Amino acid sequence: MRKIATASVIGTTVEWYDLFLFGTASALVFNRVFFPDLPPEVGTILSFLTFAAAYVARTLGAVLFGHFGDRIGRKSMLLVSLLTMGAATLGIGLIPDFNTIGLAAPFILLTLRIIQGLALGGEWGGAVLMTVEHAPAAKRGWYGSLVQVGVPIGTLLANLAFLIVTAAVSEEALVSWGWRIPFLASVLLVAVGIYIRLNIEETPSFHQVREQGAKAKLPFVYLMRHYWKQVLLGGIATLSTGSTFTLMVASGVNYGTSAIGLTSNLMLWVVFAACLIGFVCIPLFGRLSDRVGRKPVIAAGIIAEALLAFPFFWLMNTGNVAAVLLAYAMMMVAFSANYGPIATFLAELFGAKVRYSGLSVAYMLSGLLGSAITPAITVWLLNLTGQSDSIAWYILGASLLSLIALFLLTDNRLRNIDRVGATTSVEVPA
Repeated sequence: MRKIATASVIGTTVEWYDLFLFGTASALVFNRVFFPDLPPEVGTILSFLTFAAAYVARTLGAVLFGHFGDRIGRKSMLLVSLLTMGAATLGIGLIPDFNTIGLAAPFILLTLRIIQGLALGGEWGGAVLMTVEHAPAAKRGWYGSLVQVGVPIGTLLANLAFLIVTAAVSEEALVSWGWRIPFLASVLLVAVGIYIRLNIEETPSFHQVREQGAKAKLPFVYLMRHYWKQVLLGGIATLSTGSTFTLMVASGVNYGTSAIGLTSNLMLWVVFAACLIGFVCIPLFGRLSDRVGRKPVIAAGIIAEALLAFPFFWLMNTGNVAAVLLAYAMMMVAFSANYGPIATFLAELFGAKVRYSGLSVAYMLSGLLGSAITPAITVWLLNLTGQSDSIAWYILGASLLSLIALFLLTDNRLRNIDRVGATTSVEVPA
């Protein structure tokens, strides 16, 4: 289990590092590199919309990788997804800027961003299943949450990479070439991830599906026939994790620098500190879910996110470093309670024969509904109203939607994870 968990954590760390490098670069430099002839706020919105394109691709990737993950196996898809992500991220680091090749630059950026999204659509679900399907029944929440730790670690590394670069080069050099270094450096992380993943075994659940000859011919069709409610409600229930985390790592960075006047370095350090908190709290809440159930812990996190939506901005608006750190620390604890158990909770909603597809599509749907549009909407709301309260209302609304969907789903913590067929996991009439 230690080897399996380590392989999954390293793989997801690489994937999220690559993904959130783009978010950090969108907030800091991409408007000047790829959209220099536009007003800064318009360039930022376009950068964030390019950021969002990956989330559309993630949903398609979830269907594609889910199909082969349920037909061929978890391990092979994890290797393919990691290689694909690494190639796309390396490509982003090599794109000439707008001043060199004109409109081709943002179009190449968009294409590579879409490839990143396709890769992540297959990565996350497979990594979760490698740990959850191998884990002892009483520790599934704990091991599932370890995969989730890849998010704060990957984000932490992405911010650390930019902190090092911004400290080492001038602002002009950062925009000219310095931003490329973190993208090119991802090759090293990808190599480590692939080496470790080559040495793990396929999961018991998939072995059982294969031995029983129970593979679905078209997993996505089977999924939507038997589990469409779980997919839809699971995606909405997870919506607030995406909107809250993206608020902190992308929208919050942009708001702190453009509206409050804080330095880019300071905001990167704030996100860095928040990610350290998440690194500790996410597995703690995952372990707690093994004792008290997934839904109570997730619900507590969602409610805390809703209650903190306005105080988060009240503290940021002070411009005081300690207050900004406190805002991020409280929101990260709330996010961790929500995010820690959610992977295992979603995995337990589906039978083994379509679990890769079900878990991936539900989670990527949540990214499409939450993470993808949050940065662009928050910039638009801020430009429209000039008030941070408009963003707080948005976060509050996302949290309430997630809470309603969560309570319509069943907590399957005590069910057999190796079951093959369909079961009812929705607490509403069929």
